Amino acid sequence: MADVLVKQLVEAGVHFGHRASRWNPKMGPYIYGRQKLIHIIDVRETIRGLLRARKYFKQVAAAGSLILFVGTKRQASNTIEREAERCGMPFVSQRWLGGTLTNFRTIRSRLSRLEQLEEILGGEQISAYSKKMQSALARENRKMYQNLNGIRNMNRLPECLLAIDPNKERNSVREATKLGITTVSLIDTDCDPDLVDLPIPGNDDSIRSIELITRILADAIIEGKAEAAVEQQAAVEGGAPEPAAANDDAAPPA
Repeated sequence: MADVLVKQLVEAGVHFGHRASRWNPKMGPYIYGRQKLIHIIDVRETIRGLLRARKYFKQVAAAGSLILFVGTKRQASNTIEREAERCGMPFVSQRWLGGTLTNFRTIRSRLSRLEQLEEILGGEQISAYSKKMQSALARENRKMYQNLNGIRNMNRLPECLLAIDPNKERNSVREATKLGITTVSLIDTDCDPDLVDLPIPGNDDSIRSIELITRILADAIIEGKAEAAVEQQAAVEGGAPEPAAANDDAAPPA
């Protein structure tokens, strides 16, 4: 299995870092060498970080907690949205609104406005507004939908945050860290690994690299949910003990 994973990582270009002149010295332990002017990431370190994150995500999902997917850069947005929806987790793929985590209650209240706009635009009452007002409401709805739709069903703070490129998503990482939310991130050679709890060294600019890493983590979430469902069903039927408490299951690996 390890050989297959290595092949997939190499084919996706996960091992290609940035130009050597742009590196962050703290990434030294994760760099295998240099090819011409490009740093090459040690795939063994990528696998180590990926397997740790995969195990943790599976535990979090099995405990019924949330993982917030964040990737607003052009190369990541579509993948983040698709994989988060596939595994049933909230996501931010367009723009991080300041206070999404630290001012969660206020952000949640904005969803009522989005629902109000959708009701107006989808009903007969829209005809009571002028053409100019209809256009303004449609524009407001479109903007709010892009920013809030991914967290529409996030009724509580997440246990963990997955960020693609902590340099790009520094505001989300900062908010999560402030609240004690575990941070997992795909980090390139220009990033500071100390900013996140579980770094996954790898190319954070390649679409194929982002797709592979995100898909593996989303699969872990799906597996965790499935195992939890089986345990719960068995417990109801009296064939197995109750699953362990959420706080114990969701503890990040050391």
